[in-house]
Amino acid sequence: MSEMFLEKFQQLVSTHLDDRWSPQEGFTREELDEQLAASALPQGTQLPLVLDEFYRALGRCEEILEAHHFFFDADELEIEDGHLIFLEDEEETWVWGVPVEDLDVPDPLIRRRSTTDGTWTPEDATVSEFIFDLLEFSFEEE
Repeated sequence: MSEMFLEKFQQLVSTHLDDRWSPQEGFTREELDEQLAASALPQGTQLPLVLDEFYRALGRCEEILEAHHFFFDADELEIEDGHLIFLEDEEETWVWGVPVEDLDVPDPLIRRRSTTDGTWTPEDATVSEFIFDLLEFSFEEE
């Protein structure tokens, strides 16, 4: 499958950090596969294309991964309540994920779960739309 998001994610470094993207910001294909193998994900779990490319572009870029919200490190990804969870807010009151049945969709719709009552709510956005909007908002505040 061709790359759809990789370059856009790489551009976030220059957009929000006033720096040039370098390969050290992300993972190679092999490194990401090793990270996923070390995670709690069931063996053979494939990330949606958007998350695969996000981690390959920015998987080591802490300034972006920890900008008011916390993207899970690739080896910390987990499936819970039928969702691949990859993001939480800094107060740990919300987590975001993708339904397991949608993992084969290149850019699936994202859902949010309250950590207090466990209710999943649609965000009415794809993962890429949500990530770009979240980072725009996070860096706008600074």
